[in-house]
Amino acid sequence: MFSVVPGVSGWSLLVCLSSSERSCVRRMSLSHLQHHQRVNVLPEVREAFSDAGGGLCSFYTRPQLKESELPMRPHSCGLTNEKLQVGTDSPPPARAPPPALVAMVNIYVLVTSVKPLTSFLHDISVVKTNQEPRGRVTKLRKLLLQQLGPVTSHEALQQVKKVIGDVLTVAVSTNQKQEALSRCVLCYQLLTFTLLLSGSVTPVVVQVDPDLTLWSLSDPFDRQITRDLILEDTLHFLLPSMPLWSGRRGRKDGSCRATGSVCLSDIDFLLLLQFQRLMKTSSPFLPLHPGASSSSSSSSSPRSISDLLVGIACFYERRRSGITTNETERAPAGTGGGPCVDPHLRQIYTAPPLTLTPPFSPWVKQYHAEVTFDTVTVRIRPEPASPACRVHLDEQGGPRMANYPVGLGNSRISILVTDGAGPEPVVMATYTVHVFRESRPSLPMFGDHMMCGFVQVLFIGDSTNRGMMYFLLERVNASLEAWGRAHDTRVYRGLNGGRTQVGFSYYPQFWLDRKSRPTFRQALLQLLHRSRPLANSNQTVLVVGGVQWLNTDHLRTVSEVLGSESLGDVLVVVKSLGMGFHLPVDGVRSLSLTEVQDLYRENYQIVNAAKHHGYEVIDTFSITMGRHQEFLQGRCACHFHEVEKVGSAGPSHGTRSTSNRTAPHSARPALHSQSSVLDTEQEAGPKSSSYHVRGPVNEVYSEILLSRLCPTNRG
Repeated sequence: MFSVVPGVSGWSLLVCLSSSERSCVRRMSLSHLQHHQRVNVLPEVREAFSDAGGGLCSFYTRPQLKESELPMRPHSCGLTNEKLQVGTDSPPPARAPPPALVAMVNIYVLVTSVKPLTSFLHDISVVKTNQEPRGRVTKLRKLLLQQLGPVTSHEALQQVKKVIGDVLTVAVSTNQKQEALSRCVLCYQLLTFTLLLSGSVTPVVVQVDPDLTLWSLSDPFDRQITRDLILEDTLHFLLPSMPLWSGRRGRKDGSCRATGSVCLSDIDFLLLLQFQRLMKTSSPFLPLHPGASSSSSSSSSPRSISDLLVGIACFYERRRSGITTNETERAPAGTGGGPCVDPHLRQIYTAPPLTLTPPFSPWVKQYHAEVTFDTVTVRIRPEPASPACRVHLDEQGGPRMANYPVGLGNSRISILVTDGAGPEPVVMATYTVHVFRESRPSLPMFGDHMMCGFVQVLFIGDSTNRGMMYFLLERVNASLEAWGRAHDTRVYRGLNGGRTQVGFSYYPQFWLDRKSRPTFRQALLQLLHRSRPLANSNQTVLVVGGVQWLNTDHLRTVSEVLGSESLGDVLVVVKSLGMGFHLPVDGVRSLSLTEVQDLYRENYQIVNAAKHHGYEVIDTFSITMGRHQEFLQGRCACHFHEVEKVGSAGPSHGTRSTSNRTAPHSARPALHSQSSVLDTEQEAGPKSSSYHVRGPVNEVYSEILLSRLCPTNRG
């Protein structure tokens, strides 16, 4: 992949993929690279850490090197080296002290020059420990601080830097290819060092890969995000806004430029410029080599470019240490390093990858994406531009990463960027992603229909039962002019020219404490009393059911209550269980295959018990199981209906409709709610508004309900 900088002749950046490494090296060897050109390969580094056979690192084959000179296992290179495992001993005795931390840490090193050696390490690391065998992403300094405390962790970090720096220095110092390839002044190389940390023992290098590898992360989503973050940080760190070499021309006579007591060539001068710029750049990369502890020439010896690099490193590390100390003293405890002054997102990562429209930009807050029918969940993880900012999904206390169910039509995902520096988190910015999931040719729509004579219909159940009720309201009244997510008891009078009334009671009220929740008997009695007068005939219909709470005990309660209230002749319709909670979604329970099979058996018992009591049954479990991918918006993946404004571009809660069907306007009386309890989620609009219940699956079992109200269709 090539990159071109305006105002500079030729290409400026060549990114070599692992599959094209040989051709890249050949191009570097045969072409005369200009001073402004960068390639992400340092052949001498790759050669030093290549596999000489059996995992032996190539630089260990040089006669002047002894194995005991480095804190490194000689057989640490190449694919032949087996995947490393964190050693675990047998469990300690019951009263024995906890074992010391044993960790395998992947550290990502950026080499920016070989002769002289300059390198940096990224603050992201991947760690596996004897206590956490699954790899996780963390910051190296945070890991050491948590395990060792502030004083010892600083010493441990310096020891890690020294070990990696010593290995790099020895590996490239004896490479015979350096002189021939020294033309590539701005080339760089990312490597993965795997260190074994064990107690107070010096870290040992057990694996070196001359590529960016994240084999310790078992989750492909985590691997992709971590890889993208490190690569993006690398390019931002290395690429200046203006070319370092702009306006300067190399000396054709090969003479040097005097800088103090050091005679510098143009190449040396460019290396100093680059190193100085990198050291003063704020980034996740930490100086590795040279560092403040690196040795330099004595005052009596002629100074070299290495001495100048050490001086630059010392200056910026001292300045950085002072700034870090002052910020630590100013920041309150637990704030994470100061206020969120840049409340933007760096990127939005999704699995499967979503094509956002418009393409992502930190300054754009609204996006749309489309997915196929077969995509039922989307995993999303936004990354903030500043580590001082926090990201939450949907609400201030929401997770940083989550799996979302994607219902048919539009689903909305809100991303909140917050500042947690104060006593209470403050929302600084909100991003919104609208995900549209396409429908497939679904169940056939019903044509002509006949309404049977009934006076009252009572519904008791959850939101799935409420969806059937609103479908019936729209059908009976020829329009739906009031709608809300009722979570209490509602009675709608004056329907169908004043001839019909409908009542609804939400059950179970799961958001209440168990001791405060009304029982099913109490909820049913309240619905009956609020709906009186009631006729003890089959023109009064009671619909009972929900997603997964109904059992045979509830049916016995129905029989007992109707008998005690002298309503034994009303028509009872049982809506059986329904599919839902079958997707791995964060924040809600997720059913295993065994639990779904248990639901099937429980539903079978409910259907048989209902028939035993002489009740009509709508087997919604069989219907929704066969169409389980056709759920609409909602985290439970259990809703198969949605309400939209008639003539609007989308459903009434801000989502887009996938249906072209609209309900006819009617001059009939509007619905009237006589609820004595305020519904805080009520979304009723002006009286002139009209709504339509959409969702083919909900329509199917709602039509079955209507058909069961006709005496000739019962049984």
